[in-house]
Amino acid sequence: MGRYVARRLLQMIPVFFGTTLLIFLMVYSLPGDPVAGLFGDKGADPATLAKIRHELGLDQHILKQYWDYMSNIILHFDFGKQIRNGRPVTEVLGDAFPVTLQLAALAFAFELVFGVSLGIIAGLKAGRLADNIILIFTLLIISVPVFVLGFIIKMVFAFQLGWMEPNVSNDQLFSEMIAPAVVLGGLSLAYVARLTRTSMAENLRADYMRTAVAKGLPKRRIVGVHLMRNSMIPVITFLGTDIGALMGGAVVTEGIFNIKGVGGLIYESISRREGSTLVGLVTVLVIVYLFTSLLIDLLYAVLDPRIRYA
Repeated sequence: MGRYVARRLLQMIPVFFGTTLLIFLMVYSLPGDPVAGLFGDKGADPATLAKIRHELGLDQHILKQYWDYMSNIILHFDFGKQIRNGRPVTEVLGDAFPVTLQLAALAFAFELVFGVSLGIIAGLKAGRLADNIILIFTLLIISVPVFVLGFIIKMVFAFQLGWMEPNVSNDQLFSEMIAPAVVLGGLSLAYVARLTRTSMAENLRADYMRTAVAKGLPKRRIVGVHLMRNSMIPVITFLGTDIGALMGGAVVTEGIFNIKGVGGLIYESISRREGSTLVGLVTVLVIVYLFTSLLIDLLYAVLDPRIRYA
């Protein structure tokens, strides 16, 4: 196990640098001049623009810019400064990430609890009324775009019923984050439920399940130990990859509910062409993806004793 973990950590190094390099090249190939954008419609003389570009290192070769940027991150944990106001990117990310992390955690808990529960019910009742109702419900959620679901929940529960505030306040109270979390995790909940249902229905027909029933084991042990542990492997795989997707895919949800998190920061960085902020944000998300995938692989061995890592 130790050698496997060490090997995976070494594999992360080229993946990390390759991914961040691609993101860096794409961000800095966006049209527009972030330095000229500082002056708006007034404009500035070429000498002033050239001086600012030199101070920011934007007049260097793109690979030299990437090398300097990654060197500052690795050696000094310095993500640079914003072009617009000179604010450190680490400070900007420190303000935005906790908000989105709270939102993503609530959405993940929502999809985990309700998605797995609905999937278990549907899997154990495969072909019956409960199974058909859950399949129709999840298909309905999948067919509704996130922005439509967000506006529906906001319109009904905020404006018509008055059960919630239309926008999340700056305090990001727990009660205010429930509705955005439902919107953010709704689509993933449907996928988790259908994936759990399919996996359980398939494993119910496996030989080891017939053997467990023939031995006279209690139904709780058959379902909770034998069936659940093997059925959760594909579900855990999806949930692991979905953690990063929840954090990076909150742009629409945070925009609908006016949440000051990563989503708004991504939109603002792209519109203002704040390359250092956007690359720093994506770099953190890449790290989250890499370590989440490693954790999921290690969980396989916990769920299925037959899996061994050398």
